[in-house]
Amino acid sequence: MMILPQLPLYVIAIICGLLSFFVTRLFMPKIIRKLEEADIVGKDIHKSWKPVVAEMGGFGIIFGFVIGMFSGIYMHDLLAFPLIVVLVVILLVGMIGILDDLLALSSKSKFFLLFIAGLPLMWAAPPNVGILYLITIPIALSIGSNLTNMLAGLNGIESGLGVISMTSLTIACIILGKYDVTIISMSMLGALLAFLYFNRYPAKIFPGDTGTLIIGAAIVCIAFIGRVKLIALIVLMPNIIDAALKFYSAGVMNRSQQKPTQLNDEGKLVRPDVGFKSLIRLILRKPIAEKDAVKIIWAIGIAFGILGIIVALVMPGMLESKTLMNFLQIKEMFYHLG
Repeated sequence: MMILPQLPLYVIAIICGLLSFFVTRLFMPKIIRKLEEADIVGKDIHKSWKPVVAEMGGFGIIFGFVIGMFSGIYMHDLLAFPLIVVLVVILLVGMIGILDDLLALSSKSKFFLLFIAGLPLMWAAPPNVGILYLITIPIALSIGSNLTNMLAGLNGIESGLGVISMTSLTIACIILGKYDVTIISMSMLGALLAFLYFNRYPAKIFPGDTGTLIIGAAIVCIAFIGRVKLIALIVLMPNIIDAALKFYSAGVMNRSQQKPTQLNDEGKLVRPDVGFKSLIRLILRKPIAEKDAVKIIWAIGIAFGILGIIVALVMPGMLESKTLMNFLQIKEMFYHLG
């Protein structure tokens, strides 16, 4: 039985988002202090004075997200099962992020562990789907988590893109009437907004892989549970472009093989003469201040976020297209293969 039946789903989603925001905002200073005391810190190499900054700030994002999700489960227990599944997946991905931050996992190990973490999401799949569709879910989660982990390294870039993605997905889901998954997107959005306050330039804390991996995992969870995979793909395009540039220029790299973006005498970012290509280095045709480079990446993310919203707006009309209907029939056949 629903505990608070008088509250519409969108109101519950807003409450979840607000709770996750205030919890993260309240506890983030304490988390920063504890991480500094534990010497879990790193140098901010993109500043000439090389400040020492707390790392693994994803703890705060996870904490706020968990509170938001538990609130959603409490206020609308009819959605308890899919929300609990998502919560389990995000916690597992967060644990893998902790291992990666502490042990620097290889690319293959991280991909495999993320695949395992994505297996519970299969229980939230539509009924009567085939094994081929089910296997794509943990594969997509592993890929999505790695994508948001790769476009990183500048103050606020990961959390800012996460805020943009979650905002776009929330609006798109509201347009399409998928209010249930807005509990997930708003819970993550609230936590990321609060975290961005501390992660923006000049950063007081870095998210670490603990934080970056769960952003992609949340996007994939929303994509499959809300059945908004096309929109999720669109909002992830900055990350996809970045990954494509890196794979094209250097293949799969481990962290030890990566060379950081450099600083010139004026303290501006410049791309190295040699090394892999990336979205960040693509915009560094001339020296740019770090915060300006981040704003350009955010602008790219906003452009794709708006495109995702536009797709959500026109999607009902697109369903009347015979060509699209034929494509959807082929897609439905894929769901039941295996």
